[in-house]
Amino acid sequence: MKKLLSSTAFLVVNKILARNIGLKETILLADLISKEEYFICNGMTDGWFFNTESNIQADTTLTPYQQRKALKTLKKYEIIETKRKGVPAKQYFKINEEQVVKFLNNKSFKNLTTINKNKEIKLNNKYFIKPSVSDVELYCIERNNKVDAISFVNFYESKGWFVGKNKMKDWRAAVRTWEMRNNKSSYKKTGTSKLDAQISEWEKAKKLI
Repeated sequence: MKKLLSSTAFLVVNKILARNIGLKETILLADLISKEEYFICNGMTDGWFFNTESNIQADTTLTPYQQRKALKTLKKYEIIETKRKGVPAKQYFKINEEQVVKFLNNKSFKNLTTINKNKEIKLNNKYFIKPSVSDVELYCIERNNKVDAISFVNFYESKGWFVGKNKMKDWRAAVRTWEMRNNKSSYKKTGTSKLDAQISEWEKAKKLI
């Protein structure tokens, strides 16, 4: 989830978050996620990391006033926690991933303070966001395969988005697996693989030249 919202070279502004919580708030969150990833790579394990107003302003152009206002909104929706510690005191942040996922899934703002961790699909501190039928359908159109999007979503919805005994990590990879199975099934029925069919078309084209 976090890789969708941040990068070391630039900030990615998620449109759903921007619509729901505001553009400045989304920019600040993306910058904090980038900073958090930096601290994770350097050994941070408890989720708390520090940043300064001057650093944030340099990275985002948000003034201290804009930062404080945006942070107030992020804290209101319990997306961010803050505390001051150390000598001299520094501002520490902690990102509540579960709340971010709720906003990304376009959930209602109501009851956002109640988090049932059992309903979230969590993998190694990363969250899987299940696709809609239209998401799968668009991906299948892009790959020009014959995977039925409704069947795909209904199947994994019935499985709780598990693949065997493991929670799904990448639904696109699952689509590609279905695609390969369909191709193998087609080959067994017709004795002609997709590659064979392409070669046949090329041979026909050569004869016409």
